[in-house]
Amino acid sequence: MENQTSTYEFLLLAFSSHQDLLFPLFLALYLAALLGNLLILVAVGSDPRLHTPMYVLLVNLSLADLCFTSATVPRLLYALLTGDQTITYSACLSQVFFFLMAGNVDSYVLAAMAWDRYVAICKPLHYTTVVTLPRCMGLLGAVWVGTALHSLLHTAPLVHLTFCSNHALPYFFCDIHPLLHLACSDTSLNYLVAIVEGSAVIIVPAVCIMASYVFIGAAVCQVRAPGGFRKAFSTCGSHLMVVVLFYGTVIAIYVKPPSQAEGQKEDRHLVATVMFSVVAPTLNPYIYSLQNREIKAALAKVFMGRQG
Repeated sequence: MENQTSTYEFLLLAFSSHQDLLFPLFLALYLAALLGNLLILVAVGSDPRLHTPMYVLLVNLSLADLCFTSATVPRLLYALLTGDQTITYSACLSQVFFFLMAGNVDSYVLAAMAWDRYVAICKPLHYTTVVTLPRCMGLLGAVWVGTALHSLLHTAPLVHLTFCSNHALPYFFCDIHPLLHLACSDTSLNYLVAIVEGSAVIIVPAVCIMASYVFIGAAVCQVRAPGGFRKAFSTCGSHLMVVVLFYGTVIAIYVKPPSQAEGQKEDRHLVATVMFSVVAPTLNPYIYSLQNREIKAALAKVFMGRQG
C-alpha cells in the first residue's frame, strides 16, 4: 500500500545486535573525528602564517569530514543507545543530501591536494605563482557549490517516489541505492542519473589524482639526488594512503550496475561503508595535519601560550 510521503518512516537495521559493544566504539570514533578536525580548524584559524593554499585545503577537508561523520554517526549513536531504529522521511532525505555533498567535497579536495603536491614536486619554481590563495579559494568555492547541486540532483527525485510496505534498510544511514531498492514506483531515471552522473563525479577526481601521481612518479625517477624518493614519499605517502582507502571503498560500493549493487553481500557493503564514511574521516586529521610542525606550533600557541 502507498502512504503519503510525509508519513514515511524507515527502519535502519544495521548493527541491531551487539549494541552494548558498538555504542562505545562508534562514540569513540566520532569524538576522535570531532577532536581531530576541530583542532585543525582552530590551529589554522588562529595563526595567520597558516593562511596558505595548502592549509586552506586541509581546513576544507576537515570541514567536509565533520559534515561527513555528523550526517550519519549521531543518528546511529541514538539508535544504539535507545534501540529506536526508525528515521523519518525528511531526516532520511537530509542524510542523503549531506552525506553525498560531504563525500564529494572530500574527493575533490583530495584531488586538489594531489594537484598541490604535483606542482610542489614537479614545478617547484612556479609553485607560488600557480598555487595562489585566490585561485585555491575560487576552486574550493566551485567545489562546494557544485557538490551541493550534485546532491540536490540525486535527492530531489527521491521526493516523487512511492515506497512499498517494507521500509527496512539493512544499513545505518539512508543512501540512494537502498532507497531505490525499496521503491514501488519507476526508478529507471534515478538509476540512470546515479550511474552516469554519480559515477562521473567519483571517477573525475580519481583520474586527476592518478594523473598527478603519474607525473610525480616520473619526476621522482628523474631525480638522481640521494634521498629524493624518500622526500617525495614523505610528502605524498599519507595522502596516497588515505586516497587508496577512500576511493577503493567508494568505487567498490557505487561504481557498478544496479543488479550488482543489490546482489552485493550486505556485510561486505557495511564494512566498506564504515571504512570510508567513519574511519577515513576520523583518520584524516591525524594522518595529514596533527603531525605537522606548523600545526603543532599553532596549537601550542593557542592552548599553552607559547610564542611561535
